[in-house]
Amino acid sequence: MNFLKLILQGSIVVQLVLLVLIFFSVFSWAVIFFKRNTLKAASSQSKKFLNVFNKSRDLLEVNKAAKKYKASPLAALFQAGYKDLSYHAKSNPNPELTSANLESLNRSLLKASNKEISRLEHMMSFLATTGSVTPFIGLFGTVWGIMDSFVEIAKLKSAALVTVAPGIAEALIATALGLFAAIPAVIAYNYFLHRIKNVASEMEDFSIEFLSISERLYGI
Repeated sequence: MNFLKLILQGSIVVQLVLLVLIFFSVFSWAVIFFKRNTLKAASSQSKKFLNVFNKSRDLLEVNKAAKKYKASPLAALFQAGYKDLSYHAKSNPNPELTSANLESLNRSLLKASNKEISRLEHMMSFLATTGSVTPFIGLFGTVWGIMDSFVEIAKLKSAALVTVAPGIAEALIATALGLFAAIPAVIAYNYFLHRIKNVASEMEDFSIEFLSISERLYGI
């Protein structure tokens, strides 16, 4: 059976449904590869940054190293905290971390953390939409194809297989393509969501460690 021929001979509605499903499938795979590379780079660069952070005792030196790891959420978190500390140090000739300054530092770290999470979650909503919507779009194409089959039966007054086969075939193609678009998107969404939650946990731990180091350096 020539599937391409079936699609070309199918109704305009089913063809449009298939085009929409192909768009969702292709674009979702592009998003999957993009998110994979983004999270891979974030993980790799965060490990390198942590190696520098744990070995160095000089925050200025760590800040210079952090600029090299632009894909690392932890490096971005450190830069936000270091910027806040530098601001308070410039405004006070005798650096001392007060409770108010510590609260300001905590807010800066939280803001940077939320920004990084938003960056990592970019385009995740498209995967969620693809996973939830495409099966129903495929189902719509299926229903329409079966309706066409019944119309052909009414026109030809025959329920022979040769009459209903094309409509049912194109209907099943719509169902299959809808599932083909949805299943990888759902799997990828759940996998990436788990990875992002791990990154969020790492950033939370790093923020606590950074606050602890700041307290030891300047005291309250």
